[in-house]
Amino acid sequence: MSNDVEREVLKMYDGSRPNEDDLFETSNVNHIAWGLAIFFAGLAIWLAIALVHAENQRYALMTSKCPDPLFKGGIDKACLVTVRSRDHWWEHLWYGFTHVRTVPENKGR
Repeated sequence: MSNDVEREVLKMYDGSRPNEDDLFETSNVNHIAWGLAIFFAGLAIWLAIALVHAENQRYALMTSKCPDPLFKGGIDKACLVTVRSRDHWWEHLWYGFTHVRTVPENKGR
């Protein structure tokens, strides 16, 4: 009779036992998709930084902000690395995004 009582008590507390099927859960997150999303977001940020630097140097060359002090008509390459040709970096980014040409303006060159 004690086995029957034990069986009844175990049936009562059966729902409180841990489910051994879910003991080692696997993740439902798609790591490849999130990894690719983070990679492409990083790539976009890196390309935006490169565009800002290129546009900064292009505008500095266009406005002659870095003339060579020794040779007339020359360019000071050390100045091009550190020049700030516009007030803010986002101005370079905006100009780079909005002024995209597939054909050069000066076709006579």
